[in-house]
Formats: sequence, structure tokens, C-alpha cells
Amino acid sequence: MRPLGAINEWLAARWPFSEVSRLVLDEEIAGGASFSYSFGSAVLTVFAIQAVTGIMQLFFYVPTIRDAYRSVGYLHTEVPFGWLIHGLHYWGAQVIIVLMLVHLARVFIWGAYKTPRELTWVAGVGLLLVLMAFSLTGASLPWDQKGYWAGQVSTSVAGVIPIVGSAQKILLRGGQEMGQLTITRFFGIHVAILPLAFLALFSLHIVAMRRFGSAGPWEENKRKLKGPFWPDQVFKDSIVAAVVFVILLTLVVFLPYQFSGPANPFDTNYVPKPEWNFLFLYQALKYFQGSLEPVGAAGIPGLLIILLLVLPFVDRSTERSPFRRPLVLLCGFAVAAAVTAFSLAGYLSPGYGTTADAVKTGSSSSGPWKLTVQAVRSTDTSASDGDTNSGSGAAPAGSDATGPSVSGEAGEAAYVIGSAQRGAMLFNDQCSGCHGEAGKDGLPNPGSVSGSVPVLNPIDQALLSREPTVFAGNIDRVIQHGSLPEGSPSIAMPAFGDDGTLNQQQIANLIAYIMALNGVDRAMITNPGIRPVTFYLVTLGVFLFMGLILAGAWSRRSAEPASEDQARGNK
Repeated sequence: MRPLGAINEWLAARWPFSEVSRLVLDEEIAGGASFSYSFGSAVLTVFAIQAVTGIMQLFFYVPTIRDAYRSVGYLHTEVPFGWLIHGLHYWGAQVIIVLMLVHLARVFIWGAYKTPRELTWVAGVGLLLVLMAFSLTGASLPWDQKGYWAGQVSTSVAGVIPIVGSAQKILLRGGQEMGQLTITRFFGIHVAILPLAFLALFSLHIVAMRRFGSAGPWEENKRKLKGPFWPDQVFKDSIVAAVVFVILLTLVVFLPYQFSGPANPFDTNYVPKPEWNFLFLYQALKYFQGSLEPVGAAGIPGLLIILLLVLPFVDRSTERSPFRRPLVLLCGFAVAAAVTAFSLAGYLSPGYGTTADAVKTGSSSSGPWKLTVQAVRSTDTSASDGDTNSGSGAAPAGSDATGPSVSGEAGEAAYVIGSAQRGAMLFNDQCSGCHGEAGKDGLPNPGSVSGSVPVLNPIDQALLSREPTVFAGNIDRVIQHGSLPEGSPSIAMPAFGDDGTLNQQQIANLIAYIMALNGVDRAMITNPGIRPVTFYLVTLGVFLFMGLILAGAWSRRSAEPASEDQARGNK
């Protein structure tokens, strides 16, 4: 007996491989295998990717308000293939919700939620809600600007729900304001509670589905045809899974994660918005203010959830053809169109209730976003991580010669990936007066050897480096410790970091902007393992090669029954 055969026999005698494989794979599909059935498998595929990449991130992620953003930046830029791990997890979180919505839409249009499959539908709706909760809690975990303010908005909305709103907001935030307890609780919910809830609902969904099998096409004559799950449907599911993975990889490589800078509750210019899948609620709340706030915060989402859950119990007819269910389809498409329209309006809107003027004056419009003004006064996040224009009354930023004669150690900001966009705003407010617009023109500096404040675009070659970490350190030393030009200059670069005129986040944002002016991305990957584009092309080539092999094998298998029938006919 061959070694592998002996091992297989030994394992089969101790564990029911054949029984399990029959339970999983032996299923007759009404109407035969179809790509339209593959969206559910695609959701499971992306969830598996999320689980694997999430576990890998746990080896690097630090769930604290001080280190969360840095740990994400370190993983993305310094850890080999960290860009791939984090990018797949980030984009997987977006794609899985889209796939789940498409899957539910297919089931709705085909009428596959009807008796006796009500429980399958209810479990599916529950899975969608769990995925939305994953999105809500996961968005804040990097503790960046986008995630912090998305958490502010979502928890503020939860706070205006009648009766339980206040307690719900405190439970999520760990207090009245966002802080360390917030990220701790979001982290616990995201990595422990929600995965268990997903697996429980998924088990219920699969058991309920296998109890009565696939609903199949809505035409009765097509449902009479049967096809095996293995290998026909598995083959189609595998193709869809491969396509989804390639789409994810394309997004990771060509639309990489955008660093928005560390979370800053003192930023008076940032317009807070929730994640894209909550934008419809964000927009709808604009029409429900004052005493009507609970209607927008709880009434609208609650009504949508109830409609989804009771659908199979209200639509009791046995008719499944969409052409014979015009009223149900019309109502469903109307709701989907309204949600889509509100989401687009929310995405394009300039913000609500949190304008810079409102924050600066301490005023706010009614609605859940009034709580974000209070967040500006929060002490949960250290002021050293803020991004306020705290340099008023001090020497103007950038009033120096950013030259090669720099000394001192690089500060904390040199190791934080700042936001070039935020840095541009700060530079325009405080630095352009000496360095010129976009750093192109230096103010005259009588007494100095050069005669003017050096330009930053392009920057002095002694400071420039294509290595992001080196370049950031060079710029940081000047901003932190200042610089005195040669000669007897009228203007010298103050030590903005040492004097406390600028905090570390401001300096990190300025560094990112100055680097961007010189064509260097502060978030550039320095230790990729394999360069993203190269990895993408290699992976695409491997997938195409494997696809051709599988397609050839499938074609050969499909031709075998016809050959056998012909042979029997010749006899």
C-alpha cells in the first residue's frame, strides 16, 4: 500500500471524512449550477480573507489612542507585505458589504425568500447587520482623522435614539467623549463579539438553506432540472472567488489606503462624515431636526430593518416570478433607489452641523453633530496630538532658511505619517508668508549669505532624499530645532517643536506636505517584500495560468458524457 493511501485509510478510520464531504458537497441544485448562486460564496470568501488578514494585523496593531495610527503606518510601510495585509483588509471591508447587498438583491428578485425559506432570509439580513457593525467599529480602529470623526458621528447618532440612546452612546464610547475606552471597546467588539455573531448567523443560514436546498430559478420547468453542487457549482464559485480576489488586489495596488493623519479632536476644519454605507442615514438626518431627531436616528433605520425581516412573512404568495410580483418589486426598487440617492447626496454634501466657524465660536446646529463641538473640548486625546493653529502670536512658521546646516535628533513627528492635505492648509496659514505660495518663493532675508529665505519647492538637495524616512527626518530636525542661516540674517527659523509653537501632529502634516511638493510620498512603502505592481502582475499571471488549466479540465470533463453517449449509440 502506498504511504498516502495508508495515511488516508488511518485518518478515515478515526474521522468521518466521507460523511463530512457528502454533507458539504453532495447537493442537487435546482436548475443546475449557475454563476448567479455564487454571490453567497463570494461573501464567505471575502470574510475568510478578512479573518486571515485581521489575525495577521493583530501581531502589529496596538489599540491605544497614542499608538494605533502609528502601528497601522508601521505595518503598511515597514513590514514586508504589510501593505498587502492591511490593504486587503481595508478594501475587503468595503467589498463584502457590496457583495452581501447584491446577494440579498438576487434573492429578493428571484423570490427565494418565500416559504419554506423564511429563516434563511432572516439569517441573511442578520449577517448584513453584522457586516455593517464590522464596518462601523473597524473604521475607528486606525484612530486617524477619518476614523475618529466617523466614530464621532455614528456614536452621536446612536445617542439620540429614544430611551436607550444616552446609555448606548456611553456604552460605545466608554464615556461622554471619544477616548481610550472607545478604541478599547470598538476593538473588543470588532475582533471578538462580531466574529462570533457572524459565525452563529452563518451556521443558521447554511443549515436552514441545506434543509430545503437551493430555491432555483423562478420558472417551474427549469427547477425540474437538477445539477450537482460538486463539482459544477464549486467550479463556478471558484471562478467568482478568483475574480473577487483580483478585484480586491487591483484596489489595493492602484487605490491604496489613504493616510489622513492621526485622530485630532481639536481640528476645526475637518468635516466629519460616517462610512459610505451609513451616508444614507447621515443625509436623512438633515431633514429631521429638533424633536424629530429620533425619527431620523431610529425610525428610518428601524423601519428598513423591520421591512427586511418581515418581508417573507408579509409576501405569502407562492408566485416567484418578478414579472408577476410588480408591487413587491416596485416597492423594493423604490427603497433601494431612495437609499442610493441619499447616500450620493451625503457623499457630495459639504457637511452638517460641524463647520469650522461653528466649532470656533462654540455654536452648532441642532442634531446629533452638536456633540462634536463638545469633543473639541475633550481631554481624552492629548493636545500634543492636535492640529490647531496654535502658533498665533509666535514667530511665523517657515520664517527660516531650511538649509543643510541642521542638527539635533529627529522628533516624534518624523516617525508619524502625516496628512499632506492638512499640512497644505497649515502651510498656507503660517508658512507661505516666508516661503511663498507652495514653497516656491522665499522672502528677502537681509544679512544672510543667500539673501532670501530658501524655497522649499524644490528643497535644498542636502535635505532631499528619495528614502521617505530619511527625508522626513531631515525636514523634521529643522522644524523641531530651528536653523540659523549663514551670515547675519534678519530672519531665522524658530524651533517650533522645542518651543511648543507647533505640536507633533502639525509637524508631521507639514513634513508630509513638503515631501509631496518634492515628489516624495510620506506613506511610500519602504520594505514591500515585492513591489505592489510587480506582485499584482505575477499574481494575475498565476491566476490566468491556473484558470486556463481548470478551463481545459472542465471542457474535457464536459465532453466525456457526450463521448460515452455516442459510443453507446454506435453499439
